[in-house]
Amino acid sequence: MLIDVTFNPFLENGKFKETALETEKLHLKDLIESKINNKDFYAYNKCLENMYEFTGYGLYKFGYIDDLEKITLEEISEYYFQLIKNCKIDIFISGNFDEKHIENILRENKVIEKLEEREPEYIITDPSTEVVKKVDSPKQIQEKMDINQGKLVIGYNILDKQPNSRDIGIVCNCILGDGASSMLFQNVREKAGLAYTVRSGFVKPKNIIMVNAGIEIQNYEKAVNIIKEQVENIKNGKFTDKDIANAKTYIISGIKNIEAEQDTEVVFYMGQELSSKYFSIEQYIRSINSITKEQIVEFARSLQMNTIYFLTSLENN
Repeated sequence: MLIDVTFNPFLENGKFKETALETEKLHLKDLIESKINNKDFYAYNKCLENMYEFTGYGLYKFGYIDDLEKITLEEISEYYFQLIKNCKIDIFISGNFDEKHIENILRENKVIEKLEEREPEYIITDPSTEVVKKVDSPKQIQEKMDINQGKLVIGYNILDKQPNSRDIGIVCNCILGDGASSMLFQNVREKAGLAYTVRSGFVKPKNIIMVNAGIEIQNYEKAVNIIKEQVENIKNGKFTDKDIANAKTYIISGIKNIEAEQDTEVVFYMGQELSSKYFSIEQYIRSINSITKEQIVEFARSLQMNTIYFLTSLENN
């Protein structure tokens, strides 16, 4: 049934129904407009937009209302046919099933039989091939809105080219700001009391680190400075073997849970398919365990602050 829905949708005169298009436009419009209601999400996306200047990764994943309104029935129908004809098609199946039975279903399916052979068109997500331009000084953007709590987002480029940079980045980011034992949580939130929330995230496909904090408006400069200080501490090796061990334990616990959730497991293997890099759970764990302090320091020294975005109140001068 899923194959039939995907490859043999209901069409009228070779096109989708006009009413279906208009309904989906309304749904998508609601999604686009709703991003402003979640100020953390809004600030994060605005920082990305400024980092990538509305190109590629900087585009909001649901698009923009001005573009949405221009989409025609002819365009969306033609796009669908090009998608089915040219793009890479992967079928992931997770659960308790008879593998041979599933293979037979797919092999004997008449719809799949009609699909043309193709050199599939897709983008391999390999950040190591991306050319990252050094910036002389970070962009600083402030936007005013009717809010009480400031939203601070800082984006860092990563220039590191070590062979296993991805896994080094996971450990480095965990020490910096992923979890309650991280440097950002302990120093920005607990000791200095400058943030309600603070964490960092390593965006593996783009090789960037994003720091997010919810702060009092008046604490902006202090928060930025102490966040910078934590990054400098990692660059200078001012963290302990215990910090590394805690980070690895935290990360490996998450890795071991990948296969416990079917959605997470499928996403894990889909990511490998999109990057053309294949490894098992056991290999992943071994790689994380092999990361050294020297590698983390080298990785951290390649961090380059790209953009500081601050969503502040209307009264702030």
